[in-house]
Amino acid sequence: MEVALSDFKMYRKEKSIQIKSSASALYNNLSVLPILDKNLSYFTIVHGNTVNMVSASTDGLNFSHRQLQSKEGSVTVSSSMITQASWCVLPYRVLLVLTSQKGIQMYESDGSIMVYWHALDALETPPAQAVFARGIAAASGHYICVGTSSGLVLVFDIPNKGTNITLAEVLVEHRDPITDIASEVSESKDCPADLVTADDSGVLCVWKSGEDFKLVSKISAYGCTCSSVKMWKGVIAAAYGSGQIRIYDAASGMVHAEVNAHARWIYALDIAPNSGKLLSGAEDSFVQIWKLIKTPESDTVEIEHCHSECVTDVQICGSRFCDPEGNTFAVTGYDLCEIIRYIQI
Repeated sequence: MEVALSDFKMYRKEKSIQIKSSASALYNNLSVLPILDKNLSYFTIVHGNTVNMVSASTDGLNFSHRQLQSKEGSVTVSSSMITQASWCVLPYRVLLVLTSQKGIQMYESDGSIMVYWHALDALETPPAQAVFARGIAAASGHYICVGTSSGLVLVFDIPNKGTNITLAEVLVEHRDPITDIASEVSESKDCPADLVTADDSGVLCVWKSGEDFKLVSKISAYGCTCSSVKMWKGVIAAAYGSGQIRIYDAASGMVHAEVNAHARWIYALDIAPNSGKLLSGAEDSFVQIWKLIKTPESDTVEIEHCHSECVTDVQICGSRFCDPEGNTFAVTGYDLCEIIRYIQI
């Protein structure tokens, strides 16, 4: 399909936020939690066995640091690499979830208290295969879903408060390591699909969450890893190692659009829920801003290119919007000790 260049206001670079150690070359290696009523944003970036956590004012002039280590229970594990860190926003609480080679850690949103630890069972993994967790998303209601290297998706039931977190269900559909998980909080109980899981082979599984998670559709691989997925208004945006972005209908799995977005492997996607802006960041040092447009009359989705930003000599591994409208975004890069911020002019 033809991708139009829309009449769109550009972004300008703001003051960067320095971090204690550089970003590892991991998919989706940036998580942002806006605290709108306090004009603050929390950022996390993974480096080895450490998560750099920064609390920064909206203007980026005032910030504080915290570092979280990979743990096994209450014991710090120096050799266990962290694979992802992400905030999960639930109706009654926000948790910071870390995945690693040893297991899954869940913290209160400011990283001050660890409320849950889940160890990965190496005995369930075939010999000579790496063991790790990766892919984190809050599902509809009170669930957090986490992927594993064996292709399992663990569904945790999260209470309104306290530490009584339980493993409620295990989704067994993927045959390859999970790369990313995304969800959409829908007000309608009739929403046919609200969760998508992706794996190393490029397979996507689309689910309806609830007391009993149901598989809605399965989107076949086409020869390339799907590194990052997002959901918006019944639409799935999926990024691939080929540099392509595909837009699918969540309920049917039908392809709405496909764009050759980047020259190299895409590491991160994000969607601004209030505007439908789509953000992609890749190894080619480019961040691209797109706009998803739903056409109710024809039940189609179009994608427009809005803005391109070159982060010179940086292999981008994380890119996220910092507000629901998509007026600001942040970028991290491999071996880079800063968070680069942009604001719409």
